[in-house]
Formats: sequence, C-alpha cells, structure tokens
Amino acid sequence: MPTVKSLEDLNKIRADTLKKRSTNCDHGSVQIIVGMGTAGIAAGARQTLQEILRCAKEQVLTDITICQTGALGLDSWEPVVQVVMGQAAPVFYGKVTPKAAQRIMREHVQGFRVVSEYVIPA
Repeated sequence: MPTVKSLEDLNKIRADTLKKRSTNCDHGSVQIIVGMGTAGIAAGARQTLQEILRCAKEQVLTDITICQTGALGLDSWEPVVQVVMGQAAPVFYGKVTPKAAQRIMREHVQGFRVVSEYVIPA
C-alpha cells in the first residue's frame, strides 16, 4: 500500500484505482463477485467460489474477472454472487450453492440468460 503524504498522493492513488477498475469493467467483459463475509463463508461461499473458478477454468472462459468481497449486507441470502456483464445492470444471486453456481455459469455467463430462480428480489 503506497504511503499517503499529501492530497496529491491520495488523488493519484484514486486515479490509478479507478483506471484499474475501469479496465476490468470494459464493455463486453464479465465480473463475478462472491460475497465472502463471515455469514457467507458460514453458508458455504468458499465452496461456491471454488465451483465458479472450476467452471471458468473448465469452460476456458476469457475476458472474465472472478473476485471476492466482504459482506454485502444480505446475510439471509448468503452465499451471494454478483454477476456484471458489460454495461448491463448487475444481477445479484442469493443462496448460491455449488450446483447453482454451475447453472449460473452455464446459463448466465455463457448463455446470457439470467437465472431468475436465484435472483435476489429488489
């Protein structure tokens, strides 16, 4: 982590971070974010993340970013997976088991069809 000694340093770090973030979110790219807070891990988020990584490797998916984040504030829906495809609105999936993760990877990430069965209602 860079040392911040002035407002100029902070602005440079911010600009670099935003640049990296926009690189990962370019139109046509896919981001899969798995909530790995305490409740998510207790509900099986590790196994869900492992299955997503396995599916991506097995299906040789390119232009995809898979990452984890802390709690998303949706404890009753854990494990939670967010899928962002290009400029489309993010889709939040809840209670994502490894079997559900396989289906999301196959139908949404590869087939461009939202799996409504697991979508968290707005």
